Amino acid sequence: MKPIKVGLLGIGTVGSGTFNVLKRNQLEITRRAGRSIEIAMVADLNVERARELTNGECEVVNDANLVVSNPDIDIVIELIGGYGIAKDLVMKAIANGKHVVTANKALLATHGNEIFKAAEEKGVMVAFEAAVAGGIPIIKALREGLTANRIQWIAGIINGTTNFILSEMRDKGLDFSAVLKQAQELGYAEADPTFDIEGVDAAHKATIMASIAYGIPMQFDKAHVEGITKLQASDIRYAEELGYRIKLLGISKRTEAGIELRVHPTLIPEKRLIANVEGAMNAVLVHGDAVGATLYYGKGAGSEPTASAVIADLVDITRLATADPEHRVPYLAFQSNSLSDLPVLPMAEIVTSYYLRMHVADKPGVLADVTRILADLTISIDAMLQKEPAEGETQTDIIILTHQTKEKNIVAAIEKIEKLDSVFGAVTKLRLEELS
Repeated sequence: MKPIKVGLLGIGTVGSGTFNVLKRNQLEITRRAGRSIEIAMVADLNVERARELTNGECEVVNDANLVVSNPDIDIVIELIGGYGIAKDLVMKAIANGKHVVTANKALLATHGNEIFKAAEEKGVMVAFEAAVAGGIPIIKALREGLTANRIQWIAGIINGTTNFILSEMRDKGLDFSAVLKQAQELGYAEADPTFDIEGVDAAHKATIMASIAYGIPMQFDKAHVEGITKLQASDIRYAEELGYRIKLLGISKRTEAGIELRVHPTLIPEKRLIANVEGAMNAVLVHGDAVGATLYYGKGAGSEPTASAVIADLVDITRLATADPEHRVPYLAFQSNSLSDLPVLPMAEIVTSYYLRMHVADKPGVLADVTRILADLTISIDAMLQKEPAEGETQTDIIILTHQTKEKNIVAAIEKIEKLDSVFGAVTKLRLEELS
C-alpha cells in the first residue's frame, strides 16, 4: 500500500520534534498504522534552517499555499499557530480535500465550529490531540475512552508556565514578578507571556475540553478568564496554613442551569493528587458518573511530548482514511446534529467556595461586622485564620474560607465589607474547589 503523504506547515519546536520522532520510530508507527507515513513537504519561512532540520529528505518551500494545494499531499499538519494565516491555510486544506492535524488551541477555541462544519461537508478529518496538554492523550480519553460516561466536571492544570511560577512562589516565597523573570530566563515563559499568565492559553484548552465533554459548540467568548498576575505570595502562604495549595485551573462543570466554563487561580486541598503537580507539568482531572474521577498527568509542552500527540493523530487518520465519514469518531465526540444548546453560565451564577483575605484594624468588633455581612447574604463560614499583628502594628490580616455560594453573593458581600471603616484596601477573593 502506498505511503500516506504529509505536508508540514512550520518546522519549529514541535514541527522538528514531529519530523524526528516520525523518522526515528518509522517502523513501529507503520506497524500500528498499517501503512507508512512520510513527511513529503515542509513549508517554513526559514528555508535554509528547514532544509538542515530535514536533511534534504523532503521538499522544502517558503509558501505554505504550495503544500495545501499539492494534490499528492494527504494530510496537512498545521503548526504555525495564531488565528490569521493558520485559519486560512486550514480552510484551504479542507477545501482541497485534505485531512488536517493541528496543535493550534487558539484557532480551534475561536474558529473550531466553522472549521469542523467545513470539514464535515468535505468528508475530511480534523485531529487536534496536541492542542491540549501536550503529550497527555486527554482528547482521546474524553472523546473515546470515557464515551460511556456523563461527564460531570473537569479541572485541569493545563498551562505549564503558570504552574512553574506558582510552584516556585510556594517553594521559595517569592513574588510573582521575580519568578516570572526566572521562568523567562529558563525558557518556561515567552518574552511576551501574556497568554500564559493572564489565563488565555488555559481558557482556549478548557473551551476545547468542555465542548467534547458536554457536546456543546466551542464558546471561548463565554469563558471566564483570570490569570495569576495579581496573586500575592502571602495568599499562597496563608492557603498552605489552611491545608490548601493554589493552582491555575481550567474548570468546566455540568449543572442543571448550564455549563460552567472558567479559568482562575484556585485553592485545592493539598491531599488531592492534582494539588501536588509541580513545575511545568500538566494534569487533568475528569469526573464521569460511571467511572468516577480519573487523572491524566504528564508533560504539557515540549518538542517530542507534543510531537507524540501529533503523530498519534496521523496514525488515527491513516487508519480511518478509507472509512465512511459517518463511521468516524465525531470531532467533538457527539454527532454534529446532536450537539447540545446548554448555555455557558455567566460568572455571577456559578456556585463554589471562596477564600477571602482582608487587611483590618486590630480592634474588637471587626470580625463581628464582617460575619454579619456574610450572614445577611446567606454565606456561611467554613474556616477562619486571624494573624497576630506585627509588634507595634495596629492592623492585621483576616482570612476566611466560605462554604459554597453564588459568585454574585460573594461579590455583593465584598462590596459591603470594603466600605467598613475598619477594613483597609481591597478584599482579595480566590475561589476554592474541593474536587472530591
